[in-house]
Amino acid sequence: MKKLLLIVVVVALVIGGLAYVFRRPLTMAAVPRVVARNMVGSLLDELPDGLHVGLCGAGSPLPDPARSGPCVAVVAGERIYVVDAGSGSSRNLGQMRLPQGQIAGILLTHFHSDHIDGLGEMLMQRWVNGGHTLPTPLHGPEGVEAVAAGFNQAYAQDSVYRTAHHGEDIVPPSGAGARAVAFALPALGEGVKVVDDGDLTITAFAVDHSPVRPAVGYRFDYKGRSVLVSGDTAKSDNLARFAEGVDVLAHEALSPDLVALLTEGARTAGRPRLEKITTDILDYHASPVEAAEIARDAGAKELLFYHIVPPLVLPTMEEIFVEGVADRYSGPVTVGRDGTFLSLPAGSSEISKRELL
Repeated sequence: MKKLLLIVVVVALVIGGLAYVFRRPLTMAAVPRVVARNMVGSLLDELPDGLHVGLCGAGSPLPDPARSGPCVAVVAGERIYVVDAGSGSSRNLGQMRLPQGQIAGILLTHFHSDHIDGLGEMLMQRWVNGGHTLPTPLHGPEGVEAVAAGFNQAYAQDSVYRTAHHGEDIVPPSGAGARAVAFALPALGEGVKVVDDGDLTITAFAVDHSPVRPAVGYRFDYKGRSVLVSGDTAKSDNLARFAEGVDVLAHEALSPDLVALLTEGARTAGRPRLEKITTDILDYHASPVEAAEIARDAGAKELLFYHIVPPLVLPTMEEIFVEGVADRYSGPVTVGRDGTFLSLPAGSSEISKRELL
């Protein structure tokens, strides 16, 4: 037995040594296969017709190694729409193999910095990878015009450089940047059809993120399947109304108990400014329990948490985050991470989940 073990150890050492010695040629041989796989196909090639929702950013302004700035990608058939574009979201889309060149439009829920600070990169990637001749449609409530104009100005020189370097056939100058598609904030109980394109309808509705106004959520309906993305909001009866019967409710959530620990830490550290901020944020976000109550009352089939506050950096923190949720809502619950991806095939009631990152 000892002799056999010695042989195994020696063989393992020899193989490891050879792998180290020949690491460069082995890497150079493997990389082309990986590159070919990623360049020839995308995630869209593997998806059944239906509605799919992926978190290209499940976090908030607070740093979380598993959760970037808020971003939700919704795939309807072969069309990709992105709700908000937080920091890191464009790169997550690339890692999730969702082709940014095929983004049909970006929808903003409101204009807090953490929801738009990745927008410039996403606009550039959509333009360059798709060779578009028209700017990216940037949907949002009134005020989105200023956001689009600001990013267009900030990236104007970058756009000139890229066209000069690669040529107009590859990056047409007319396709750079964003084209604002604004709508008036709908009254409570009313929705605005942002997209009404054959089988796909995207409806915007008002949410309560006061004093931030305007603020909206979006509901997607495609071939009998539905997804609602809350945006940032306190518990909202209007949101519950628009979430009625939805397959997947993607809802933001803040844990008051965990945030209270941040507040106490700031107080102990003598940081009154941070103490004030962590106290203020309690009143314009929903708690996980409140989101669960909305899911229950709306009859949502599945609840997906995103824009998670605070960062869940320890495994037990996720358990604390969902305390009380099961008492309010009996359906499946997912605490989202970057890359969480749910599929809702058309003509089915199935909801499947996987992690892409």
